[in-house]
Amino acid sequence: MADSIEDAVTQALETAPARNFRETVDLAINLRDLDLNDPSNRVDDEVVLPAGTGQETQIVVIAEGETALRAEDAADRVLSGSDLSDLASEEGEAKDLADETDFFIAEADMMQDAASNLGRILGPRGKMPTPLQPDDDVVETVNRMKNTVQLRSRDRRTFHTRVGAQDMTADEIADNIDVIVRRLEADLEKGPLNIDAIYVKTTMGPSVEVPV
Repeated sequence: MADSIEDAVTQALETAPARNFRETVDLAINLRDLDLNDPSNRVDDEVVLPAGTGQETQIVVIAEGETALRAEDAADRVLSGSDLSDLASEEGEAKDLADETDFFIAEADMMQDAASNLGRILGPRGKMPTPLQPDDDVVETVNRMKNTVQLRSRDRRTFHTRVGAQDMTADEIADNIDVIVRRLEADLEKGPLNIDAIYVKTTMGPSVEVPV
């Protein structure tokens, strides 16, 4: 076992076979002593990574008026109220959009429309929109969420999240992992006692245990 998080990341990067594509770096988290049939015990959180995800994050903003105009340069797509209505009757297109999008952001007064038109698609995928309050800067919110990852266990004791890309430094990835571990320890009922083990790996590389 590595002596530090950075050592584990270095080992994972160095032992990963060479590939002809840019691999992501992922974390596998094993939980213990939690009844995950009880939704209140499940991990369901979003974490902003200090060094970024190292990958393109697809973000859709649901907005109108000035907010929609400002979002056009920052988000990958902007949906209006009429767009939501159109998607409600095009289930295949709505599912494709949900699958290719990492995060949805919606103006607070459009949350109800988003839920009624897309809730059945986004809800099961854990992608219901994050509300944008009137005083929130949409560009700032989009840029922050581009560096955000989801921690979501559902009812599984093992779940995964992205912590970087293969061409990031071990130090950058280790900083990201440290933030995630600290968040988990703060949120779980018994803190670190609810974490059985954590492993880091590239997409196709071997797993290396992370000390916690």
